[in-house]
Amino acid sequence: MVNNLGFVDPTAAKSTRTFKPAARPADLVGKVVGLLDNRKEQANVILQTLGDALRERYGVARVVIRCKDHHSKLAPDAMLDEMAREVDVAIAGLGG
Repeated sequence: MVNNLGFVDPTAAKSTRTFKPAARPADLVGKVVGLLDNRKEQANVILQTLGDALRERYGVARVVIRCKDHHSKLAPDAMLDEMAREVDVAIAGLGG
């Protein structure tokens, strides 16, 4: 879809859901962090490296990594709902 700024939206579908950003924790010690892999090149390597660093440097208790089916598709609602129940903080990651 082309918007009024002349950019092309690469996603295959639009979500009808809206999200209000959650309150950010003061620190990450003991937290469960969710990482969403967009399936682009090297995203898995980037997110694994990020997860390791978060555990080592910031005391993250556990990292949960989930992968979208394809980089141009939205993450399924069920996957997002599962992550929302399981993690304290979520990060959507991008690959090359």
